Amino acid sequence: MPAPAHDTDTNAGTDTDTDTALWITVLVRQFPDLLDELAPGRAAPTPAPTPVTTPGRPAPDARLRAERRDALRNEQVHGLAVPGHSAAPLRLYVSDAIRDITDGVVELDEAVHHKLGLPRPRRAQVPERLLRIAGLLDRIAAEPVLARHVRDEARRMARRCARTLGDTEPMVRVNGRCPWCDSVSLRAFPSRQAVLCVNPACRCGEDACDCAADPAFRHSWEAAEWAALAEAAGGSAREMSDRVEERPRQDGHGRGRGREGGGEVR
Repeated sequence: MPAPAHDTDTNAGTDTDTDTALWITVLVRQFPDLLDELAPGRAAPTPAPTPVTTPGRPAPDARLRAERRDALRNEQVHGLAVPGHSAAPLRLYVSDAIRDITDGVVELDEAVHHKLGLPRPRRAQVPERLLRIAGLLDRIAAEPVLARHVRDEARRMARRCARTLGDTEPMVRVNGRCPWCDSVSLRAFPSRQAVLCVNPACRCGEDACDCAADPAFRHSWEAAEWAALAEAAGGSAREMSDRVEERPRQDGHGRGRGREGGGEVR
């Protein structure tokens, strides 16, 4: 079965730029949810006991504060939870993700400015730094190595954020066979506005595509390529468009699932 025609490396750069913008958008939207996940729950108020002091011993409230400080220190440093202090436990996997993403965004922001010959970026919160990077994507696209690095880092951090929040990437089956591997593995990903082949063994044969070098990467088709893909795959470009436009149900935190849960697809 013939493979759909693709343009030159210029289009590959445009696809990378679009992909990067999508991952940055996802991360900007979900990172505040990650901070909310770290906020401790509120314990139900209890009547304050009548203080009873013993000569030579600290008052109960002072002793309790000291014990809580020790418990917090043990959990922060050693990851140890002390019995009796679990009303508002620290979730270390959440704090680790926040630290990793924060450090990654800061380093990426500084690397982009350095590579583009811009002054060192001013200090800012993670969402502001991400939007600053997004505003430079046109200039980043002119540096292929930098563009791929920015895309890869944005994708990695967005996926870690989503995993920590318990999200999966929604995908929807579309009809037709992949023109590269001839399997019925084409899926529409609304969050990416793209159609991908999810067959782990699929390789498109294009030097500019990351699927040749990264086993976890999947070749993708953007909207402009759906007509050629549908012709080669025996599917429908209209169906692909409709499937991509389907959105999972969103709750108050912007989470949801499609009709098929997404796995570790990059």
